[in-house]
Amino acid sequence: MQGLTQKEVDLRVKDGLVNIDAQIKTKTIKQIISSHTFTMFNLVIAVLAVCVALVQSFKNMTFAGVAIWNLLIGVYQEIKAKKIIDKLSLMSNPKTKVIRDGVEQEIMINEIVLDDTIKLENGNQIPADSVVIDGECQVNEGLLTGESEPILKQEGDELLSGSYLVSGHIHAKVIHVGMENYVNKITSQAKYVKKPNSQMLNSINIIIKYISICLIPLGALLFVQQYNIANSIKEAVIGTVAGIIGMIPSGLVLLTTIVMAVSVIRLSRYNTLVQEMCCVETLARVDVLCLDKTGTITEGNMQVDSVEYLCEDITSENFECIMYNFCVAVGDNNPTFCAVNDRFSKINREIFEIKEVIPFSSSRKYSGVVFENHGKVIMGAPEFVLGDKYEDELKCKIDKYSEKGKRVVVVCLNEKPVAIIVIGDIIRKEAESTLRYFEEQGVTIKIISGDNPITVSKVAEQAGLKNASSWINATELKTDEDIYEATKKYTVFGRVTPEQKYKIIKALKEQGHTVGMTGDGANDVMALKESDCSIAMQSGSDAARNASQLVLLDSNFASMPRIVAEGRRTINNIERSAVLYLSKTIYSIAIGIMFIFINMAYPFQPIQFTLIGALSIGIPSFILGLQPNKNLVKGKFLTNVLKKAIPGGVMVVINIVGGIIIAILFNLDNSSISTMCTMLMVVAAMIILLDVCRPFNLLRGSMFVCMVLGFVFALNYMENLFGISKLKLEIYIFIAICGVVTYLVHTGISLLVDGIFNRKLSND
Repeated sequence: MQGLTQKEVDLRVKDGLVNIDAQIKTKTIKQIISSHTFTMFNLVIAVLAVCVALVQSFKNMTFAGVAIWNLLIGVYQEIKAKKIIDKLSLMSNPKTKVIRDGVEQEIMINEIVLDDTIKLENGNQIPADSVVIDGECQVNEGLLTGESEPILKQEGDELLSGSYLVSGHIHAKVIHVGMENYVNKITSQAKYVKKPNSQMLNSINIIIKYISICLIPLGALLFVQQYNIANSIKEAVIGTVAGIIGMIPSGLVLLTTIVMAVSVIRLSRYNTLVQEMCCVETLARVDVLCLDKTGTITEGNMQVDSVEYLCEDITSENFECIMYNFCVAVGDNNPTFCAVNDRFSKINREIFEIKEVIPFSSSRKYSGVVFENHGKVIMGAPEFVLGDKYEDELKCKIDKYSEKGKRVVVVCLNEKPVAIIVIGDIIRKEAESTLRYFEEQGVTIKIISGDNPITVSKVAEQAGLKNASSWINATELKTDEDIYEATKKYTVFGRVTPEQKYKIIKALKEQGHTVGMTGDGANDVMALKESDCSIAMQSGSDAARNASQLVLLDSNFASMPRIVAEGRRTINNIERSAVLYLSKTIYSIAIGIMFIFINMAYPFQPIQFTLIGALSIGIPSFILGLQPNKNLVKGKFLTNVLKKAIPGGVMVVINIVGGIIIAILFNLDNSSISTMCTMLMVVAAMIILLDVCRPFNLLRGSMFVCMVLGFVFALNYMENLFGISKLKLEIYIFIAICGVVTYLVHTGISLLVDGIFNRKLSND
């Protein structure tokens, strides 16, 4: 086979007929800057800054400076994460084999040109629309259509980019490149596109949605009320801006972006490519992890341990000759065939004339060759090859090997079983400790394999998996109801077809589980796509890598605990920091509503909120967000945040109400009221921070002390900047008493709110 010449390739590249990848895996730098800059909250902050500038209260514009600084940090971190993802993606990118100048070459898929001759085999994803010119194969188009049934493709049939081979090997001619490819044309309307499942991001979006609804009407009402009281545009603007600034949790979105970007950077150090940011969170929530035996518990490399002949009229010499020709004809790349090929392909024997090749299929679990003068040879799983002829005597013989954790295939010559080949797995050294880790973390392990269930069970037992003896042969599962019930009872599933893998994952999700799955074969793709969090090995098939959210670049299952730990750090720390932001939003909205109905000037200035936000929320949240945290993720994100944020918000409102009462009793002027309310809010904000920092370690303790000292310094030595005035001694005493009472009130409200939420959850 000649293929294109280098001159023809160069001409096509010059004419732009090259397979440029139109699917951008990460945002461009322009998109990152745009996504951070053009947000609803940034628009509100910009408008408020202009309003403050127009009334010439420039010191109260500091909130805009903080927003710009936050924006720069967010952009920097996401660009840094993008560069790492792009670099790892390049390492992970599938290559393809082409024939050029009569020589087989391996190139990147974006180097394919129109009319190239490409070579494809089991597990390869089709990189460009092509037509089969030699051989035959079975293709799964499930990633394009959602239909998982393989389709036979023969000479002259068209192959769609984005689909993948599940069996066979072929040569094909490229007929479309770049944007002309089918997969690129249907990207915007693909039938099987799974939305990212991030409970944390969904919760934050809900928070932003409802706050956005509140901002405009509350801001308008507050402005009208403040203008009526002060009869001054300047005072009304300053009061209204202060109220709205407090309501915006803009740092929460930034914090989430930064912490997730840092997670991507950290995981890259463990040779893990994150193809979807939110999957780190999902993996931390996984309570059922489905593993394939090959490539996870075992190394994926196998070897032939022995051959046992089943009839007297075949000699080892004849059998070796048959298997040599069988291996040459089939040319597959699954682990079983590779082990058989290593055993027999190096023996030079008589060459048989090939009449027909039956490529291996994961659904039928055998491959075969029809030779012109030597008949039909079939090799595969005994139950599938022999069917009803799977006799008790032979079954007993095979079961003995299976009980030792061996994989057994039967070879039939003209429908007659002539030999069994015993193949051994190599268990990964780190498998036992990894499985033990997940068991200790409360994650249920399910082993789903196409191998004999007894073999899989024994290997899993040797690897240290509990309940490995609880197995079932998936050939017994005839209906979806059978699969649903089996997922509740069994740990090990053997002889599973690709369709059944998909249904097992679906059944587990229907039972309310968050399901993770590892896979490396083309037959795993539909199940990987259905799982909540999919993990592929770099050494696996192109299709499995492309369908997965995480790729282990070193193909080492032992990296999984680190990934889970990183996910827990991300969720727990963002949850902890979100309490600070949401508490401020709750009390700011409540105070804003309160001052719409109170005939009193709004007691805060924007610069005071900037100080409180920076020292009690902004700086602490970023320090907390990057702290180690391996605690189990429990409950729903929004529920967990609200349980802690509501008591803090209510406590601040009670403090301010107390301050207003004191202001009326002592007939304080506006400046004194503002100073007193600011100090009361500082005390309450530090109590919220104190609660969030628990349990204390050296860093959190040091940070808390520094934030307290920062407030003391700002309120005593920068009073002009922050609008702080001297108060009467009795007011300072009142603030001190409020601090003690507030702490007790916060504790009581926390217990009350916690009880309400727990009752609601138990009723649900």
